[in-house]
Amino acid sequence: MTEQLNTGSHDLPITPELAAFMRTGWADTRRTGVTALPIAPWAARRRAALAARFPGERLVIPAGTLKVRSNDSDYRFRPHSAYSYLTGAGEPGDVLVVEPSGQAVLYVRPRSPREDGEEFYRDRRYGEFWVGRRPDLAEASELYQIECAHIRDLSLSGPALVLRGVDASVDERVPAGGRDAELEVFLSEMRLIKDEWEVGELQSAVDATVRGFEDVARALPTALGHPRGERYLEGVFGLRSRLEGNAVGYDSIVASGAHACVLHWIRNDGALAEGDLLLLDAGVETDTLYTADVTRTLPLSGRFTGAQRQAYELVLAAQDAGIAALKPGASFRDFHLAAMRVICEGLNDWGLLKDSPDALMESGLYRRYTLCSSGHMLGLDVHDCARSRAEVYLDGVLEEGHVLTVEPGLYFQPDDLTLPAELRGMGIRIEDDLVVTAEGATLMSSALPRHPDEIESWMNALS
Repeated sequence: MTEQLNTGSHDLPITPELAAFMRTGWADTRRTGVTALPIAPWAARRRAALAARFPGERLVIPAGTLKVRSNDSDYRFRPHSAYSYLTGAGEPGDVLVVEPSGQAVLYVRPRSPREDGEEFYRDRRYGEFWVGRRPDLAEASELYQIECAHIRDLSLSGPALVLRGVDASVDERVPAGGRDAELEVFLSEMRLIKDEWEVGELQSAVDATVRGFEDVARALPTALGHPRGERYLEGVFGLRSRLEGNAVGYDSIVASGAHACVLHWIRNDGALAEGDLLLLDAGVETDTLYTADVTRTLPLSGRFTGAQRQAYELVLAAQDAGIAALKPGASFRDFHLAAMRVICEGLNDWGLLKDSPDALMESGLYRRYTLCSSGHMLGLDVHDCARSRAEVYLDGVLEEGHVLTVEPGLYFQPDDLTLPAELRGMGIRIEDDLVVTAEGATLMSSALPRHPDEIESWMNALS
């Protein structure tokens, strides 16, 4: 397989003399005593479970490829979650193959040699001098505890099941088969129950996220004076994410005032008004790519108004009901329904909706003010295991080891004439991350206050 260098069209030509000079005079920097990544034994068990599910099949799981952001600039690479789950590796263009025997081989682009070739100093996408050092084959084998081979030696002739839509060059080389979708579904479903190592990584993500929320609370006085206060706070949280992890696990939602009524507000270009609420939905992604997903709604003045507190306490009561419904054997939808019943009772008590809570649950009229469901699985993806079958996820039952969010909300649109004026333009969401245990569920994000009195004290202590 002949590879072309990704050089810029404006690069100066290389003379034979310079090419020869660049091939000599380099110290031996091969690494010895490479330590296996902590994920390695867990990934090996996962590959074994995958092979057992598809005995006698050849399975191909690509890492993914670089994606262009603008012209000749790529986005920072993040491997496909299934590939990361099975290997712990993360270089673009690599491919995991599980052979029919069950043996796994990781095909990688190893460190380019200095003695021949020009990639290491000319290739803008893969050259060591441009993007950094990659492991050589021996180092990769030690790191990931798996047999590694050069990507140029990958043969994709013959039948195979492929995780498609990840690497177009792989898709093109293997005819599509009827069971490719089955592989994709299993790769999603096998991540539903988190092992001990994953729960630890998720807890680390949550702990870093708590510190990021504290950073934001401390930065509020400065952000209030900035014309793009939302973006200022986005940057504050992003700094924590990059310092303690890989990045944010998803684009942070920093929504003040009526922006909080937009469920996925990520423009984050608004100013902050002291009498408004701030809805902050953010999560740190660890270096191992597990993400937290936490939301708090904070009074920018440091104190909730009467109307804000009334609405907030209803959402909090709904979240408490949802959390209480989490236990092994409960239907996945139970926690959402429990939260929504509390919302219906509150809207009825306020006189906002006249029907009984039972009737509102049946008609769904309450959804004008809630819009979406109250939680999802969490892991390598913020909306984890999304390719799972409905019968084992949305219509399934909770099991010990599930990690999920509980996040009811009320979103009162600024132009909604069914609302009293004091509620219009107010958005409130409270979101926490929980792991299902034999006894019920553990609140992983318990270090962040939820009750309005506690939030006010917390903000005052950090300001």
